[in-house]
Amino acid sequence: MRRAHEPPAEVDLSSINLNLLVALDALLREAHVTRAAARVGLTQSAMSHALAQLRELLGDALLIRGQGGMVLTPRAQQLVAPLKRGLAELRRALRDEPPFEPATATRRFTLATRDFFGSVLLPGALELLGREAPGVDLSVLHVDSATFSSHLETGEVDLAIIVAPSPSGPGLRQQKLLTEDFVCVVREDHPTVRRKLDLDTYLKLTHVLISPKGDGGGAVDLALARQGLPPRRIAVRVPYFLIAPLVVSRSDHVLTAPRRLIDAFSKAYALKVFPPPIALPPFDILQVWHERFDGDPAHRWLRELVARAVNMGSENTRKSRGVRRAPAS
Repeated sequence: MRRAHEPPAEVDLSSINLNLLVALDALLREAHVTRAAARVGLTQSAMSHALAQLRELLGDALLIRGQGGMVLTPRAQQLVAPLKRGLAELRRALRDEPPFEPATATRRFTLATRDFFGSVLLPGALELLGREAPGVDLSVLHVDSATFSSHLETGEVDLAIIVAPSPSGPGLRQQKLLTEDFVCVVREDHPTVRRKLDLDTYLKLTHVLISPKGDGGGAVDLALARQGLPPRRIAVRVPYFLIAPLVVSRSDHVLTAPRRLIDAFSKAYALKVFPPPIALPPFDILQVWHERFDGDPAHRWLRELVARAVNMGSENTRKSRGVRRAPAS
């Protein structure tokens, strides 16, 4: 028995069956074992057993017989309001998550990607954010293939925008955003490339290669090797996509690059665009996230916004086709 001056003993919540609290709430509301049992769908014997467990757990009779039936003890009376509030709060917490309200949200999302994908994604994303979520900010980081999986898991990065295939890892989810193909580009007043770009001319030209890692070849080199063709001369390697069109506009080099990149810069840099004279496979661009955030309403909204932004860029690309474009050979 606890003495009057002693503080109440700490209750070990791990030892309490939640069903007992639901039963206790019904008993306190009804002050009647049979009606309490009916309220929560138990048999009378099961509710009587629950009452016995509660009396032992709380060290109080809780319900005692009075002149008009069962009445609450003072301890039980003290429990009525806080137990009602607590169970209501728990039910709210376990209900479906509240919807994400972009119009009033104030938070920051972090994307990991490369500059080319950023150029395809960001204009549409910023337009959508300005209209729909003015309090939402974006941070864009350079994607690091060695660490982005762990950063997605910890939440340091919300989404990674990368080229397929996605690195396999525990808990990673992905969605294809678009399929991209290649075009070739030279400066508009190139001395040898006029109205067409054939394979012989292509192989004689010096090339610019976008190489984020600074070494190795690209899709063109693999295609040339597969077809038994001589290797091209790579005169310039650049680590960033957005530098390459500028390099070509000031030189006699040729660049083979993603179509959307060239569509964004062909007019500004006075470039001529040709279909590649060698078959090059298209590639997919993915958004990748961790399953921890699969069902999060804010994260679902972000993924949907990124997909819409990419579609906006694709629509603009379709509208721009034919601008300063040389005829196919």
